[in-house]
Amino acid sequence: MKHSKASMLQGSAVKSILLFALPILFASLLQFNYTLVDNIIVGRYVGKDALAAVGNVGSINSFIIGAALGLTSGFTIPVAHAFGAGDKEKVSRYSGSSISLAFLIGSIIVIIAHIISTPLLKLIGTPDEIIGLSASYVNILYFGVPLQMLSNNFTAISRAVGESKKPLYFFTASVCVNFILDILFVKNFGWGVEGAAIATLISHLTACILTGFYIFKINEDVELRPSSLKLKKKTVIEQLKLGIPVSLQFTITSIGTMCLQSAINSFGANVMAGLTAASRVENVTNISMSAIGVSTQTFVGQNYGAKNYKRITDSVKKMFFLELAISVVMSIILITVGPHIVSVFITIPNEEMLFASKRYLLAIAECYSLVSILFILRNTLQGLGFTYANAVAGAGELIGRILVSIILVRFFGFDIVIYAAPTASLMADIPLAIIYLKKQKEFKKLTDTNND
Repeated sequence: MKHSKASMLQGSAVKSILLFALPILFASLLQFNYTLVDNIIVGRYVGKDALAAVGNVGSINSFIIGAALGLTSGFTIPVAHAFGAGDKEKVSRYSGSSISLAFLIGSIIVIIAHIISTPLLKLIGTPDEIIGLSASYVNILYFGVPLQMLSNNFTAISRAVGESKKPLYFFTASVCVNFILDILFVKNFGWGVEGAAIATLISHLTACILTGFYIFKINEDVELRPSSLKLKKKTVIEQLKLGIPVSLQFTITSIGTMCLQSAINSFGANVMAGLTAASRVENVTNISMSAIGVSTQTFVGQNYGAKNYKRITDSVKKMFFLELAISVVMSIILITVGPHIVSVFITIPNEEMLFASKRYLLAIAECYSLVSILFILRNTLQGLGFTYANAVAGAGELIGRILVSIILVRFFGFDIVIYAAPTASLMADIPLAIIYLKKQKEFKKLTDTNND
C-alpha cells in the first residue's frame, strides 16, 4: 500500500504533529463558538427559562453523547495501525466495520436516551418550571446521536489515515448551517428551544453527509465496498474492546463532574455563575493542548502499525516537553487575561462572581502542567491501542473529584473546590505514567531486538 500522506511516518515528527493539529484546533474553536452562539440566540430570543433549560442538559449530554462518541474514538484505532502497516485490506475492513457499529449502537442509544432522559433530569434536580423545556430540547437532540456517531466516526477514519483538514471544512459548513437555522427557527419562526434543537439536528445531518461522502467517494486511502460494511464477530469484538474503555472514561468523568457540580451549587448562584464563566475561559486555553494530544494519537497509531517504536518514544518525549511549555504559556494567560475575559460571559458581574472566577483561574494556572501531562499520556496510550488506560484514568479522575467535592469540601469549603480539576488530573496522571513507562521499556526491547 502506498501512503499518500506519509509525513507521519518519516521526517520531522514535531512538525508533522503540529501541522496535523492545527485543523483540529480550529475545529475545536468552532465547536466552542457553536455552543456559545446557540446559548446566546436562545437566551436573547426566547428567554431566561429557555436558556436555563438548554444549559441544564449539559451534564446529561456529556454523560450520554460523550459515552457514544467515545466508542467511535476506539473503533477507529485499528485503522491507523493498518494504515501505518500499509495494509489496505485491513484499513477497509476496520473502517467499514466501525461505520456499521457506529450506526447500530447509535440507534440503540436513541431508544435508551429517550427512556432515561426525564428521570435523569429529575435526578439532577431540574426545577419544575424548566423540566418540560429541558425534556423537549434534549429529546429532539437525541435523534441526532446516530448522526453524531457516524460523522465522528468518519472524521476519526479520515484522521487515522492522515487527513485532518477536510473534517475542518465539513464542520465549518455544519456550524454555518446551525447558525442560520438557529436564527430562522428561533427568531423568525418562534419555535423556541425545539427550534434550536431542530437546527442542531440538521447541522449534525449536514456534517454526517459531508464527512460520509468524503470517506466513501473521495478519500483514496479508504476503499470501502459493500462487503466492508458487514459486521464480523472477530473484528467487532476487537473494536468493542478498544471502544468501551474510551466510552467508560467519558461516562466516569461525567459522573465526577456531576458530583462536583452538586458541591459548587451549595455555595450559591453567584459562585456558580463565576465558576461557570471561568470554566469557559479554561476550556478555550485547553484547546491547543487537546489538539496536540489528538494529533499525537494519530502519529503514534500510524507508527505503531509501522513498528517504528523508537520514533514513537523519541517523539512522544519531545511532545511531552512541548505540551508542558504550552501549559506554562496558558497559565500566564489565565492569570493575566483570564479575569478580563470572564466578564464577557457574565451579564451583570458582581464582586462575589468575579472573586470566585479569579480564584478558580489561579488554581487552574498553578497546576496546568497536570492537564498537559494528561493529554499527552492518554492520547499516546490510546494511539497504541491500550485503551484500558482511558478507563483507569477516568476512574482516577472520578476518585479525585469525589475526594474533593464530597469529603474535603466539608473541611476546607470553597478553597478546596477550586482544586477539584487539578486533583482529578493528578489522580489520572499517576496510573497513566506508570502504564506508559512500562510500555516504553517494552518498546526499547523491541527496538534493540530489531537492530540486532
